[in-house]
Amino acid sequence: MYRKAGWINITSVIVILVMLGSCRSTKKIQTAISKKDSVASSINSKSDSVLFIRDLYGRISANTIQFNTFSAKVKVNFEGSDGKKSDFNAFIRLQRDSLMWISINAVLGIEAFRVMITPDSVKVLNKLDKVVQLRSLNYLQEVTKIPLTFSDLQKLIIGNPMYLDSNIVSYKKEPQSISLISIGELFKHLLTISNTDYHLEHSKLDDVDNIRARTADITYGKYETKNGIRFSTIRKVTVSEKTRLDIDLDFKQFDFNEVLNFPFSVPRNYKLQ
Repeated sequence: MYRKAGWINITSVIVILVMLGSCRSTKKIQTAISKKDSVASSINSKSDSVLFIRDLYGRISANTIQFNTFSAKVKVNFEGSDGKKSDFNAFIRLQRDSLMWISINAVLGIEAFRVMITPDSVKVLNKLDKVVQLRSLNYLQEVTKIPLTFSDLQKLIIGNPMYLDSNIVSYKKEPQSISLISIGELFKHLLTISNTDYHLEHSKLDDVDNIRARTADITYGKYETKNGIRFSTIRKVTVSEKTRLDIDLDFKQFDFNEVLNFPFSVPRNYKLQ
């Protein structure tokens, strides 16, 4: 499975991260809010709506995870539109704003791939076929036609919200949650957060280009607290355009702010691919 899928499996993971972190937004908050989507009947003016959004943004910002390093063991399950399934364990190490290191194990715990992502590059060691693959984030942007930054990937892995400056066109407050709708350059984004502690619950992206009709859907669940940090240990992701891909991410272990190393060396007998 790994020999045939190779770079495709790795790229699939990264493309999902790209789609979930790609909605470019404007800094100006606009409020075109209908009556049915207003927070309450007493809030029906633009000024009140802007004040509500600013207050909400402040609360969400105060709830974001602050960290220097992060490490985790993640169980990853794939299922494509053709019904084929695959799964593997991934070990992730992250140095804030600079390095993301991923080790992917095949059967029997044998390391199949090692990945190093920086703000401008993606490097993959295929240990099964003894080849090294070098790509840039610009390359992934060109392939997917979606802008990508290292910060986007980082926020997704950590579970921090990515759209605090989004162009909000409507919002709705429910007893247990608050939903915000924003429209960026590429996607219409529906973001749902908890009404009590403002953690992420759900994110839904729909392509503004009806011809492409890309969609990405992610659900955050099973929050656990370690060293005062609340972290979503379950992520369910569905990405579709011409085909559909379902991914379950189960964070079995996670730690923040430990001393980490990021070993990545290319053996001399590896071929460049």
